[in-house]
Amino acid sequence: MATYETMSFRLETERLVLRPWAESDAAEFRDLLCERGKGTPTVEHARTSIAKLLTATATTGIALLPIQRRDEGDFIGYCGLIIGRSSLEEPEIAYELFQRVHGRGYATEAAGAVLDAAAATGRRRLWSTVGAWNAPSLRVLEKLGFDRDHVSTEDSGEVVWLTRELP
Repeated sequence: MATYETMSFRLETERLVLRPWAESDAAEFRDLLCERGKGTPTVEHARTSIAKLLTATATTGIALLPIQRRDEGDFIGYCGLIIGRSSLEEPEIAYELFQRVHGRGYATEAAGAVLDAAAATGRRRLWSTVGAWNAPSLRVLEKLGFDRDHVSTEDSGEVVWLTRELP
């Protein structure tokens, strides 16, 4: 098995800072999860999820990172690498942002920084899986150079699998 460098856990772009999770992110993380429309998780649930993310990061050397706007300093979502439906060798890029900041290019900007961080680990390819209904997310991945690989059907509906070679 190939070994990879640990991903950088602090990424900065023109408008954004991606940084490690803090317990103080729990309430806003819960609010973001509530936007999915699948019930209302508790702040304690969000804290537990953050602890699991931090444990996974320590184990894998890849991370899902909170996104803050540089000027406003507010938590607007997360972006990073996960094993998800893929593997540690070829992880998935994942992101989710509050609806109030959709359409401003933040997902593309954050994911671009994560692509660079992934390439710096020595990985050669990333995956992404997106619900076929999620046209905005599919556009973000298209802008980032991802290509459709195949479609699978899950309980939640059709899932589009995309891939991108890294430099």
